[in-house]
Amino acid sequence: QVQLAESGGGLVQAGGSLRLSCAVSGRTFSIYAMGWFRQAPGKEREFVASISGNGGRTIYTDSVKGRFIISRDNAKDTAYLQMNSLTPEDTAIYYCASSRGSSERQNAYEYFVWGQGTQVTVSS
Repeated sequence: QVQLAESGGGLVQAGGSLRLSCAVSGRTFSIYAMGWFRQAPGKEREFVASISGNGGRTIYTDSVKGRFIISRDNAKDTAYLQMNSLTPEDTAIYYCASSRGSSERQNAYEYFVWGQGTQVTVSS
């Protein structure tokens, strides 16, 4: 059974940083692309970032480019999302997800296993 467990969320002031982690168990981690999504109150879930299985390619949604960095440690079966220069607009529940293939991707339907989510709150 594949399981994903996020950690690292919390409350931070605007301009601050947080690092989210996503530990994966139950599948060969290094084969599959990983993604981060978020859902703010009253809004639909949106794509944030994705990284290929070997970690060589990444994609980001425009609103986080230059501020967020997605990475992975295949030896630890863990993906990360480093979030810098946070703004109140980044407040959301953040979910990691494991995809069906090796290349980075931004469509939620291409991910088949999701974590439970971790809350990120940015105060102004």
